[in-house]
Amino acid sequence: MGFDGPYADTFERMQEMMGDLVPEFELREKAELVVQINRLKKERKALILGHNYMEPALFHTVADVTGDSLELCRQAARTDAEILVFCGVEFMAETAKIINPTRTVLIPSQKAGCSLASSITAADVRELKRRYPGVPVVTYINSYADVKAETDICCTSGNAVAVVESLGTDSVIFIPDEYLAANVARETGKHVIFPETDPRKIQTPSTVLDKVFVGWHGKCEVHEKFTTEDIARVRLQFPDVVVLAHPECSPEVTAAADFTGSTSAMIKYVDKVNAPHYLLLTECAMGDNIIAAHKDRDILRLCSVRCPHMQQITLQDTLAALQLLRYKVDVPADIIVKAKRAIDRMLAIG
Repeated sequence: MGFDGPYADTFERMQEMMGDLVPEFELREKAELVVQINRLKKERKALILGHNYMEPALFHTVADVTGDSLELCRQAARTDAEILVFCGVEFMAETAKIINPTRTVLIPSQKAGCSLASSITAADVRELKRRYPGVPVVTYINSYADVKAETDICCTSGNAVAVVESLGTDSVIFIPDEYLAANVARETGKHVIFPETDPRKIQTPSTVLDKVFVGWHGKCEVHEKFTTEDIARVRLQFPDVVVLAHPECSPEVTAAADFTGSTSAMIKYVDKVNAPHYLLLTECAMGDNIIAAHKDRDILRLCSVRCPHMQQITLQDTLAALQLLRYKVDVPADIIVKAKRAIDRMLAIG
């Protein structure tokens, strides 16, 4: 396929940035898609939000705003674009719709779910509140809209400690990520308990709610796979490696790492701290994105661990979303009102 004009320019830029990551024939195909997407988003007055886990060809070429879930929430709240195309998973697109209820929000794939978000329902949250009356509910942003609507305040992996400390309470219901709860509890001087499902064994508030997180057995199917054995094996081969772990990893893994932080915090760390090697314990596409942007950084990553849901978002489907205005994200009005209150409280903390 011959290229000229904008296609040639786009291909050359992409080849310079990610020629070591993507075969040339694939880059040529993707360059054509990129040009079409960028042209159409201007015509549609659309803004493309790209999560840090998007593939490099999408992340570095068509996304107008990139970042972790917190940064994308903030940008979604500020935009005046008529259409938002959320290149991320479903709960993220729902959050954009909650913040921008009058705008059209599109997600390129209907199949982009989340194992963590699916681990809890609104009914589960109502039952927790019944068991622990008066205890504030902090809900991780990686949850569906109806779950957010039952919560007092949302948090992300980047601001969870600040959100918990803002409440000024000894006890918190912290859902749904079991590992994030344990990692934040450790930083805030609390411990985690889990509610019994058997009514005969329900723990009473008087015996359990002293400096406690009431947690939930939800996990990210990507981050739960990383182990301390992984870290030990990499350190054996690369003794001077700096290990960065996402707080959705187990407490044992974060304790063995050199740095723990959100995806945006990890990217900033690599930007600012010189190290012989970096091992990123998170979704592998983010490592590819850092490699594309930083040729001078030696990024190690365990690429057998990928998110099947994030991989559903492609350039082809992003173009189709703009062409056909599919798949529209709809959230019931009553859910929007309640969930937005919890998100706004989080955004006010920063």
